[in-house]
Amino acid sequence: MEGQTQALAEYKLVLVGDGGVGKTTFVKRHLTGEFEKKYIATLGVEVHPMVFHTNHGPIKFNVWDTAGQEKLGGLRDGYYIGGNSGIIMFDVCSRITYQNVPKWYKDLVRVCENIPIVLVGNKVDVKDRKVKAKQITFHRKKNLQYYDISAKSNYQFEKPFIWLLRRLVGDPNLTLVEAPILQPSELVIDQDQIQTMTKELEDAAGMELPEGDDEDF
Repeated sequence: MEGQTQALAEYKLVLVGDGGVGKTTFVKRHLTGEFEKKYIATLGVEVHPMVFHTNHGPIKFNVWDTAGQEKLGGLRDGYYIGGNSGIIMFDVCSRITYQNVPKWYKDLVRVCENIPIVLVGNKVDVKDRKVKAKQITFHRKKNLQYYDISAKSNYQFEKPFIWLLRRLVGDPNLTLVEAPILQPSELVIDQDQIQTMTKELEDAAGMELPEGDDEDF
């Protein structure tokens, strides 16, 4: 019957971080998002619609990716306006990209107050990471969620989205009823490395936060 179909819940998800950290690689892992993306020329933005099938029904994130605009120094407010959620990404192989996280955070919350935000460290597949778990403290100071991810190996791809969905829907028990369809992994992280990373993050979560201003690292 017409009019009976439930409207698909949709959220605008703003993805920010320095150029080269892997934002576009990350969004392109989700096959439908890559297939159905649209380009907003006025803002230089690609919008990737990603549907996640949850126990609350299908929910769509419209993920905004900068298409390289961040290299020009900052993003226009139009990029952030109407954002319901955010992901701030840095590259664990590049310290400067982590040092710039507070700048992206400040930009994001200036326009989008009180939205759920996840911090992600990409490229954890690289053995010699420069930004170690114990150095990643910004999320604890600002009460954000943090995940190690590896876009190329799909490692923990869905974790930031599930965390955001739980906050947006208001159900800490929200789960996916089917996995998103992703591009095949370009590389594999071995179990030993995953165990080591998990332990390092657990240890880091128990450490006292360094004293000092939020801008310090």
